[in-house]
Amino acid sequence: QVQLVESGGGLVQAGGSLRLSCAASGRTFYAMGWFRQAPGKERECVAATRWRGVTTYYADFVKGRFTISRDNAKNTVYLQMNSLKPEDTAVYYCAADSRVPMRLGVGIVDYDYWGQGTQVTVSS
Repeated sequence: QVQLVESGGGLVQAGGSLRLSCAASGRTFYAMGWFRQAPGKERECVAATRWRGVTTYYADFVKGRFTISRDNAKNTVYLQMNSLKPEDTAVYYCAADSRVPMRLGVGIVDYDYWGQGTQVTVSS
């Protein structure tokens, strides 16, 4: 049974930090992504990484503020979020790609498993 268990969301003031975690289990994954969806907006990719190698992706709006990392031994991916802004407020989702070994996808269709989502709220 595939599971993506997220944790780490919450309420933080602007300028603060949060770290999200996603523990993955149940099958082999080739890439992991963090997406977010704000009310009334489409789900968008924030960052992504492959389980092997150093390839990562960051959306322009988080470059220099967010860092994606992984602990292969724990099958866990993290999203360190610093210098948070009110516009970062959204539900954040962890996603896993089990289908294409050499791809680092940034689209919703590139991922076949999703976590339940965790709310991040940044107050001004």
